[in-house]
Amino acid sequence: MIGKIAGRLEYRSTDHVLIDVRGVGYIIYVSDRVMAGLPGNGEAVALYTDLLVREDNLQLFGFTTLVEKEWHRMLMSVQGIGAKASLSILGTLGEDGVSRAIALGDWNAVAKAKGVGPKTAQKVILDLKDKAPGVMALHGAVAEPVDTAVIEEAAPVRRKPTKKANPAQAETLSALGNLGYAPGDAASAVAEAAGADPDADTSRLIRAALKLLAPKE
Repeated sequence: MIGKIAGRLEYRSTDHVLIDVRGVGYIIYVSDRVMAGLPGNGEAVALYTDLLVREDNLQLFGFTTLVEKEWHRMLMSVQGIGAKASLSILGTLGEDGVSRAIALGDWNAVAKAKGVGPKTAQKVILDLKDKAPGVMALHGAVAEPVDTAVIEEAAPVRRKPTKKANPAQAETLSALGNLGYAPGDAASAVAEAAGADPDADTSRLIRAALKLLAPKE
């Protein structure tokens, strides 16, 4: 299994890029969102990858974080969602948007992705809602920016600054779990609170989530 590719960006097409790693070129399919965040041709780039094996073809799909890659794998497990539809959902919503939509049961947000109809979007919510807390919790453990150091050290290149993932959501999920809240309820509250205040730290996010989880009078 090829889990990560690091090299030089040779060229980009509408839905894929070619990365050169010591003379070997890898074609990697990416979402519109990932494509927009890539550096210029000739610069260092690294992507986490997922390999799709078919009888007559092998395809690599690229992601900037392991959380995004995990959502791709989860989405692909839903009947009716192929690799193209998965990239469309991730490209439209981003990994945080997918987490919020699934945790909140917002199938309308999923249906905004090109090629994903209402029925399929509802099935995504139904199949993955219970799995959302586990993927959201990965933010605090693995969602570090990919190191864009190219293998060939002799020719230094410019690197695009990357933003570190905010671990507040994962830490809040853990705290709510320790307080006895069900994973699904906790994930929904965290997603809603994070959507209202994306820059909230852990303590602020916990307070906001607890207010949402409090019994309604």
